[in-house]
Amino acid sequence: MKLCVFQGTFNPIHNAHLNMAQYVIDNFGFDKILFIPAAKPPHKTYDENFSIHRLNMVKIAVEGNEHFDVSDIEYKRNSKSYTYLTIQELYKKYDITGKINFIIGTDAFEKIKTWYKTEDLKNLVDFIIFMRDDNFDKNKLNYLSDDGYNYKFAKMDFIDISSTEIRKRVKDGSSISGLVPFKVEEYIKQNELYKS
Repeated sequence: MKLCVFQGTFNPIHNAHLNMAQYVIDNFGFDKILFIPAAKPPHKTYDENFSIHRLNMVKIAVEGNEHFDVSDIEYKRNSKSYTYLTIQELYKKYDITGKINFIIGTDAFEKIKTWYKTEDLKNLVDFIIFMRDDNFDKNKLNYLSDDGYNYKFAKMDFIDISSTEIRKRVKDGSSISGLVPFKVEEYIKQNELYKS
């Protein structure tokens, strides 16, 4: 199986995430995109009681797409959500063709050398990079290529949707229609998420 992983906080998952994943399916020939919500993200502050809501929203968002799946692998591990450990487990769990690929934004990829066991991780995955702004200079990442990180750029146009903006809109009482799938919007309302 040709597998691509989309790991993130997904707080909440939104339409740009889904469009990115579909772009990868349409353009890179993977059998499956595996969404992996980080239960305990090491680089972000998070509410542990809220983690299950993030997982539930991702499950709702990918329903009905035969190429999308969700893993709770990081929820079953009672420790920080380190990508290196997750990728190791995925190689054991699935019959992988070639290397696992990993969707990442330019902002996160610029910090990849700070990640846990990054020197080992770079040998396990190839990265698919999405621009986080329209004017990003790709040459800024040449030093990572020189250091043995294998990556390619997705040519999808930047979509300016952020989870931060969605949370702010919910708190302010503004509409988030069109930014998240309808069922995710309903889940946020029903569970009164992001109100405080």
